[in-house]
Amino acid sequence: MSTRHVDYVDDVLPGTGALPPRAWYADSSATSLSLNGSWRFRLSATADAEDDSFAAEGFDAAGWSEVRVPGHWVLQGDGAFGSPIYTNHLYPFPVDPPYVPTENPTGDHLRAFDLPADWPADSSATLRFDGVESCARVWLNGTDIGEFKGSRLPHEFAVGHLLKPAGNVLAVRVHQWSSGSYLEDQDQWWLPGIFRDVTLLHRPADCVLDFFAHASYDHTTGLGTLRVDSDVDGRITVPELGVDVATGEPVTVPVEPWTAETPRLYDGELDTGGERVPLRIGFRTVELSDGLIKVNGVPVLFKGVNRHEWHPEHGRTLDLATMRRDVELMKRHNINAVRTSHYPPHPAFLDLCDEYGLWVIDECDLETHGFVEQEWRDNPVDDDRWTPALLDRAARMVERDKNHPSVVMWSLGNEAGMGRGLTAMAEWIRGRDPERLVHYEGDINCRDTDVYSRMYAPHAEVEQIGKRLDGGTERRRGLPFILCEYAHAMGNGPGGLSEYQQLFEAHERLQGAFVWEWIDHGIKDERYGYAYGGDFGEELHDGNFVCDGLLFPDRTPTPGLIEFKKVIEPVRIEINSAAGTVSVTNRHDFRDLSHLTFAWAYQVDGETVEAGSLSVPPLAAGASAEVKLPAPPVDARGAETRWTVRALDADDREVAWGQGELTSRPAPRPATGVRPVRDERLITLGPASFDLRTGELRTVGRVPVTAPRLDVWRAPTDNDAGASWQDDIRLGELWRKLGLHRMRHRLDDVELTDDALTVRGRVAPAGREIGLRTVHRWTSDGTTLRLTVSVAPEGDWTAPLPRLGVRFGLPEGASRVRWFGGGPGEAYPDTRQASSIGLWHDDVDGLQTPYVFPQENGARADVRWAEIGGLRIEGDPEFWFTARRWTSEQLDAATHRTDLVAGDTVWVNLDHAQQGIGSQSCGPGPLPRYRLTPRAAEFAFTFTEVGEG
Repeated sequence: MSTRHVDYVDDVLPGTGALPPRAWYADSSATSLSLNGSWRFRLSATADAEDDSFAAEGFDAAGWSEVRVPGHWVLQGDGAFGSPIYTNHLYPFPVDPPYVPTENPTGDHLRAFDLPADWPADSSATLRFDGVESCARVWLNGTDIGEFKGSRLPHEFAVGHLLKPAGNVLAVRVHQWSSGSYLEDQDQWWLPGIFRDVTLLHRPADCVLDFFAHASYDHTTGLGTLRVDSDVDGRITVPELGVDVATGEPVTVPVEPWTAETPRLYDGELDTGGERVPLRIGFRTVELSDGLIKVNGVPVLFKGVNRHEWHPEHGRTLDLATMRRDVELMKRHNINAVRTSHYPPHPAFLDLCDEYGLWVIDECDLETHGFVEQEWRDNPVDDDRWTPALLDRAARMVERDKNHPSVVMWSLGNEAGMGRGLTAMAEWIRGRDPERLVHYEGDINCRDTDVYSRMYAPHAEVEQIGKRLDGGTERRRGLPFILCEYAHAMGNGPGGLSEYQQLFEAHERLQGAFVWEWIDHGIKDERYGYAYGGDFGEELHDGNFVCDGLLFPDRTPTPGLIEFKKVIEPVRIEINSAAGTVSVTNRHDFRDLSHLTFAWAYQVDGETVEAGSLSVPPLAAGASAEVKLPAPPVDARGAETRWTVRALDADDREVAWGQGELTSRPAPRPATGVRPVRDERLITLGPASFDLRTGELRTVGRVPVTAPRLDVWRAPTDNDAGASWQDDIRLGELWRKLGLHRMRHRLDDVELTDDALTVRGRVAPAGREIGLRTVHRWTSDGTTLRLTVSVAPEGDWTAPLPRLGVRFGLPEGASRVRWFGGGPGEAYPDTRQASSIGLWHDDVDGLQTPYVFPQENGARADVRWAEIGGLRIEGDPEFWFTARRWTSEQLDAATHRTDLVAGDTVWVNLDHAQQGIGSQSCGPGPLPRYRLTPRAAEFAFTFTEVGEG
């Protein structure tokens, strides 16, 4: 036991000793023993630093450390076991396939265990590893049983002949880097370890080996056909259907079909004599028909997300409760599909997708993205030496997951270029499972795939594809289209979701899309709140590009998820206030509306004054109806009134909503009639005082104010900053080049007339000839103070503005905020579908959106008036309202949440306009209609002192 043989680390073959892949199941009548828990652990700097004597019986590991299994060692030990590494696509080691560096962190794991007292006496048993990154060699009781690669895939070993009743020692050597690492360059943290379950399974005589449950549905007859093929003969029973047949024998019975909207499962059992395995059978048929993806004869529209597995403390080690929380959050936010980027998830997640109802694109554990840096030279997927490893990964995915009705497509992998290995994978998958479709985004001509798939195509191109005007091969033009990634949810955003959804619903070829991605991969960290790439001293990293999800790391929904829920809601509610009706359209693919109730509310100046239920027929999928609203319950002349109609599920949770204005907002009254007065110290105008020399506002009544000034800067969002590989000029970079983050203010004139105080000036960046002429005109009626701002651009502006409005300061005690306008959450011009007009309240801290990487956030849209710090501010027209305890400049300088420290001033932005958000952190920028082109503008605000309460 003294050899240091580690050639297997660089070997392109997938491993030796493992049993053939088979269907995964968690429950069985056979005995099993979880080997999860505390393991002894020793970390070495290289693959061959230690010999394998640690695997011998009697080895003393008392001086070793301990780690949790499942788990990643770099997330344990308080840094003593190394650190995480994040790269998007660059390999964190020299690209010299199949070789990896000598510096190769290697973790030796030891687990001693006794067999339970009731463990059967016969010797057949299997040891299963559900996930190890990236290469492992295994010994049991001193015997080398094999090694394997394929981090997110199960591997089983026959070990019954090696087991003892007591004193068993399982030894596992895990290498962070191996030839397999070249196939796992998947835009995530590199996290070595035994990160999924380790289980010992008793294998009795006549046990279940492998089985394949085929359960199709004929939508023309309502009949389902079940046939379970099994390596070991047995019987299939489904009591609810009266089924009792031999394996391999088909049976056809009337059934309710499985869909993501109606996830009907039938409980059954496979009994081979030596073992009984519970089955959860969903009858459904997936096909490519008439150029469309159809399930049970109906075209489906994917409203999906890409989901990496993530936990902020445990990395890719997820417990069942966390997986269930993910699925429940998806369902509550109207999501109906998941792409398992970029590897098969823990199999229990697919059980949940079956149970709750989600369409799944199950993706193989394959990505070689780093080879793009050398124009795909030496790419393993086009090198025959690697094909066995690719086929092994495809087989382990398909065999493991083939019995899940939720899985409707197999994906060959992600961003691995093109090559013969992918073709071999597609051919093998079709031969094994012709009942599902094959996906791979990189196959631009769809040679090997059943669907045309793209990433981040802009709206105009998607529309051309929808109209089949995109060219390409004849085969491609006849296939359905999906965006397997779009709407990059990095930081504030994504923008443009509603315009994409309109295209998907307008063109049948466009069968939906998957947002990138589900959750921010921030690592909980005392220094920063959440850490991202570079925070652990990585020599190569991609910063906060790993934080691009619809959930924050703690699984709190971001505004992007709230917006996505609204955009994809399965019921469209459109109110015709003039006619007193509401149009309700069922946007489900299969389900009627009998599971929903509807409610109306009548609002006067944002407050609900009366509410009731609304009778809506149980519309079939795709159907619409016009429903009469009640008569307006109160006479509200002189007020803004509107209807809100909501669709609610059985738990009274909102599924969809719509609003319609009945009477519009009365025009704000001008505040005029009072003459400004100059004395030795100040200028007074109604309730306000101004600086004698500069004309800057100092107080409104008893409220001290840091003077309002024209403001055009915002802390660039991740989408403003853009992605480094994009050819377009990135806005954040352009704004800084123009100097918009360091604008200078010039005072030209302070003029007092009989009815106004007028301050003229210019705002411009140093070193540039562009600028903005400004006029601030103050008037008052004695009680209220009105500011009218006129802006005119000068020079050749080559970029849109970040924002256009005024910023002023209030004392730090200004905390509570109340407003009438859009809410309750943040919104921007192209992210405002979820912004509901109403009367809202919060505090300044609650207005902030805590993005992992600080950036512009927290604006409320369509604000009629807001109250903060003893002031009421009314807009003419409506405005965007933001309040925070730091300046935009301080927000811009911050790189982590912990950098933001409250000051002694609350800074308030009242914006006439905002630049859109877009998705340019990886995708397209804002649509032209959402760009804030510099042009002449005029807007006004009225200030009134009010009580703090």
